[in-house]
Order: sequence, then structure tokens, then C-alpha cells
Amino acid sequence: MISLFRRNPTPQPEQITVRIGATTYPVAVRRLVSARRYTLRVRTAQRDIVLSMPARGSLTTAKAFADKHAGWIALKLAKLAQDVSFADGAMVPFRDVPHRIEHREGRGTVKIEAGSPPVLVVHGDVQHLPRRLTDWLKKQALRELQAIVVRHTAALGVKHGPISVKDTTSRWGSCSSTGALAFSWRLILAPPFVLDYLAAHEVSHLKEMNHSPRFWRLCHQLCPRTEEARAWLKSHGAGLHRYG
Repeated sequence: MISLFRRNPTPQPEQITVRIGATTYPVAVRRLVSARRYTLRVRTAQRDIVLSMPARGSLTTAKAFADKHAGWIALKLAKLAQDVSFADGAMVPFRDVPHRIEHREGRGTVKIEAGSPPVLVVHGDVQHLPRRLTDWLKKQALRELQAIVVRHTAALGVKHGPISVKDTTSRWGSCSSTGALAFSWRLILAPPFVLDYLAAHEVSHLKEMNHSPRFWRLCHQLCPRTEEARAWLKSHGAGLHRYG
């Protein structure tokens, strides 16, 4: 049956560009009802540039604003550390300890060998190295987080739902109304006390689905290093998205 009404197509995201030296960079544009002025932000995790503007603002004005602040954008982009691909010889943190990736031919699992620095040995075809190492890191993160969640839920006398790991950029963990817990697999790159805090944070939501003083008391009860972990994530968390 042919519909008599044509649905409006989903509006495409708006974008402008800013030229810095010989390079042109895309700038994502967000129209916000609450915005009263034009603002720029370089997002570390996503490694992109976002311009927020009033809902009825002008793209021409937005472009002029971005061009005016090209120097500021260049400085912010220059401060972003370079991405580190999972490749033979690359250095990556594992539980906050720098490890050197070493590719070896033949069959075998990913394993750690002692050394200075320690070595992450990845067997198999070299083109599969990034995927194999990523899968291994996800398994390590899930295994460790499952153990911590079990310990914290036992301490609070609560039950949790399924636990999963994902590759999110907006949050390190989440707790659904059904008790399902999800975490960023990149936490396995961070110090162990940071994983402990994130697990404690989401488990505390099983009792308090808010960030009230009672919630934070529970969080500190489960993880005495809560404030230290929050400070670490604020200073170093975005950098975890450089890897892989």
C-alpha cells in the first residue's frame, strides 16, 4: 500500500571546515536551543572539533567564528597525543604498565612474557594482530570486571544482571534499570584501582540509581580510592582512546 504522506527525511548533521596552515579540518556543528552564543570544543576521546551554536544561528557566522579561532584549534589539536595502532613494536599500557607488542608467526594465543618492558606476544598472521589483541584485551577486561563486580555485589547484598564490555567514548560504565552492567574495555589499560572504582560506581547504582550523597557513601565504602580514581580518569582517561 502506498502511503499518502511522505515522511520528512532525517536531517543530515551540519558541518563546516576550518583551514589551519595547509590542512583543512571538518568541524561538526550542533544547534542547541539552550545555546546563547557560539562555542568551540576539541573532544579528546573522539579527536574531533565541535561547534555549538544557537538553534537559529547562521552557518556563515559559525564559519567566521571557527576561522577566527583557528589558532586556538591548532594549539588544542597539537596537544593531542598521536594515536597508537596495535602493531609490532608499538608500546601500549596494560593495567597501566607499558608493554611492547611483538608479533610472531605460527599458532598460539596472546600471552605476556617478562621483560623490561614486558612483552605482549601476538601469534598468527600479522594482518590479524590488531583484532586478536583487541579481542584478548576485551576478554581480560571482562574477566577482571566480573570478579570485581561479584565482590562488590556481595558486600552490598545486591544482585547484578549481565556484564558486558563495549568501546564507548561518552562513558566508562553504565547500569540499566534491569541491573545489566556495561563497561569500556579500555579500562584494562588503566591502573587496577580505576577498574575497582568503576565497578564500585556501577554496583552502587544497583542500590541508588542516582548520584546522591548516599550513592557516593556506598561508592567510597566499596572503593576507598574513589577520589583518586576519579582524578586519574579526569587527567588520563581520554588518552586511553588513543590505543588501537
